Amino acid sequence: MSGLNKKNNKGMTLVEVVVVLSIFTVLSLAVSNSIAAFYKMNAYTISQSYQVSNARRGVDTLVRDVREMTYADDGSFPVSVMEDHKIGFFSDIDRDDSVEYVEYELMSTTTLQKRVYDAIGSPPVYDTSTADEVFTLSEYVQNLNQGTATFKYYDDSGNSVLNVTDVRYVTVQTIINIDPIRDPGEFMLRSSAAPRNLKDNL
Repeated sequence: MSGLNKKNNKGMTLVEVVVVLSIFTVLSLAVSNSIAAFYKMNAYTISQSYQVSNARRGVDTLVRDVREMTYADDGSFPVSVMEDHKIGFFSDIDRDDSVEYVEYELMSTTTLQKRVYDAIGSPPVYDTSTADEVFTLSEYVQNLNQGTATFKYYDDSGNSVLNVTDVRYVTVQTIINIDPIRDPGEFMLRSSAAPRNLKDNL
């Protein structure tokens, strides 16, 4: 009986333990390396998607602000600056019954930025020397590098305009790519807005 119990209680030999540990180690390394390789190969795509998502939210915000542009608290015309890579206008962006001056600009690198200036004093004055709020919408906009205008301006008939008082329609286009040398390549976002308070038939 005692011999039978000894047989049943027999554990793994040292060789068996070493073999099991070796197999476990090899499998763990294989899985770890596979996961690391997956993330390394897809890191660019994931980062690109994240930046496109940021830029999309920024463009959506811009379009909303442009639609709501209105005359400034000091009586200035709604559109103040209209350039290929910069637009400045007055809009009550925070719905507080006080009109802010807003600038969207693609800076000298690849950064799309939003700056907000509040009216101060009575009568109200807009001091554009220092922004009250600054938001970075995207750091990977390639428009300047590709010679593509970020903003375009049109009248009611769809003709390009040169004077701020003729603006009735604004389009925005951003080319997003965190690394122009690599695939999957650039992603282009386009949108447009017709300011509600600039319609000629009001």
